[in-house]
Parts: sequence; structure tokens; C-alpha cells
Amino acid sequence: MSVRSAVIQIKTRGFADMHDLTQRASEFLVSSGIQQGLFCAFVPGATAGITTIEYEEGALEDLKAAIERIAPQDMHYRHDARWGDGNGFAHVRAALLGPSLTVPVSEGKLRLGTWQQILLVDFDNRPRNREVMFEAVGE
Repeated sequence: MSVRSAVIQIKTRGFADMHDLTQRASEFLVSSGIQQGLFCAFVPGATAGITTIEYEEGALEDLKAAIERIAPQDMHYRHDARWGDGNGFAHVRAALLGPSLTVPVSEGKLRLGTWQQILLVDFDNRPRNREVMFEAVGE
């Protein structure tokens, strides 16, 4: 059993800024040498999340619209009253999406569906320099 790890850096703009991580994840997996096992992507912090989606403009806009309906940016959040940073909506959105994703690996490849890509979404209300941690476990 082997464990391989890497950290990548991504500059984001906030406000549901979306980044396709699939190519970088695939490149990491090749360099890891893992043929069978699991791949995990994790974003530290409380205002960004990771999921899968078809990385296509319509689907991305639909996701943004759905998130806005579920956790609107312009409503009152108690977090804002306490800290005054105005990003309560970002914390709620990130908690709903989740900070990580695990994908099976077989024959050295991510076992994503044909139209399924790995997506980082930064919900914060300002640009950020995000770290995303990759880890592969297996043989």
C-alpha cells in the first residue's frame, strides 16, 4: 500500500468562482504511480468546496443559480453580525457542497463518468490563493 500527496495552488476570484481540477488530478495520479485505490481532493478552509459536474457553461451557470436559491448572498447571516466580514453566505454554501471528493482509481485512472469533472468552487467574497490537497492511496 502506498500513499502519495501533493498540494496545488489556485488563484480564485471568489463569488462562486469555478475551476476544473480534473486534468491536474489526472496528472498527479499518473505521477503517483497508483494503479488501484482511491484519489482524494480536499480544500482547506471554510469558504470553498469540491464536487463533480459536467464542466460545461450551462451546467456551471445552473449550479451557481441553484446555490444562490439555496443560500442567497443578500440575506442576513449571523456570522456576518459576529465577524463583520460579509461572507456568511460563503460559509453556508461551502458547508453544503463539502470540502472534499473521493474518486476510485483503477488501471491508473480516475473512474469518473464520461461527462464528470472535478470542480473547485470558491464562494468567498474576495479573491484568494487556494491550496488544494491531492492524495492517492493504493497499489
